[in-house]
Amino acid sequence: MKAVCLFSGGLDSQLAVRLIKEQGIIVTGLNFSSPFFGADSSTYLAAEKLEIELFTADTGQEYIDKVLRNPVYGYGKNLNPCIDCHAFMLKKAGEFMKTVDASFIITGEVVGQRPMSQNKSALNAVDKLSGYRGLIVRPLSAKLLPPSIPENENWIDRSQLLDISGRGRSRQIELAEKFAIYDYPNPAGGCLLTEANFSRRLKKLFALKDSLEIMDFSILKLGRHFFIGDNNLLVIGRKHTENEDIRKLAVPGDYLFKVSNRPGPLGLLRTFDSDKQVNLEYAASIVARYSDARNEKEAAVKVFDCDDRLIVLMDVNPMLPEDVPQPV
Repeated sequence: MKAVCLFSGGLDSQLAVRLIKEQGIIVTGLNFSSPFFGADSSTYLAAEKLEIELFTADTGQEYIDKVLRNPVYGYGKNLNPCIDCHAFMLKKAGEFMKTVDASFIITGEVVGQRPMSQNKSALNAVDKLSGYRGLIVRPLSAKLLPPSIPENENWIDRSQLLDISGRGRSRQIELAEKFAIYDYPNPAGGCLLTEANFSRRLKKLFALKDSLEIMDFSILKLGRHFFIGDNNLLVIGRKHTENEDIRKLAVPGDYLFKVSNRPGPLGLLRTFDSDKQVNLEYAASIVARYSDARNEKEAAVKVFDCDDRLIVLMDVNPMLPEDVPQPV
């Protein structure tokens, strides 16, 4: 008998794996990647220590169009469509389940741990939306939920599953010690869509662009953001590594800014309406404000494209602090 686990590498998903493996079930891990969440080195290390095979799957454009843009059950506190997101993952896990000859799906979800997406009503909605109702087992809270098909069919022993609920972590920590699980991340969520700052930027981007692609989201993670006018985004690096990352994300149509006679950050201006004129001098003066030329009367700013071709070299007045627009 085999099962597929939605595996984040966090403590709850590790414990779910151990509880099911204890019953002689072979578990295969599945982790989803996107611009907002995904596996890191600790995820792979956790899978290795649990002696399970871990597969990763890209959520792709489908996630952006169907889940992020138009969630059936709406958003949480920020721009996090948690119920629809979990259902989407479970649907994909169900499809994946067939390719590895598994019979059911397990998750590390705990009843009441997250008020919006892990109450009983939300879990029921997730199961219905996923299309795999009855084949989803939540080992940490199974005794608080209706028996699943694997339990009713005696594929697994319900008596060996648990009744954990709420946000407390004491029972999970005790169980981790029992199973000798010592390396696990803090339960911080790990999804950018739950972060207020990232969500504010994303809402602005939604307003500027009707159709979003995966590449559009990478820039939101970097630098200071200024939305200029109705159709322009200016991103200014805060440190050398961000400058390098911003440079790598430049695409045709973007404008890059660098003060040429003083140390300073890299700026990237992206316009979402090519028919409207772009005020390069205004953007250049903001970039100069964050350079070592901020107190000079003038700064020489080089404006170039993604292929390093010079567009213009201009002298600008670094913007006064009180005139700098509020970053998002």
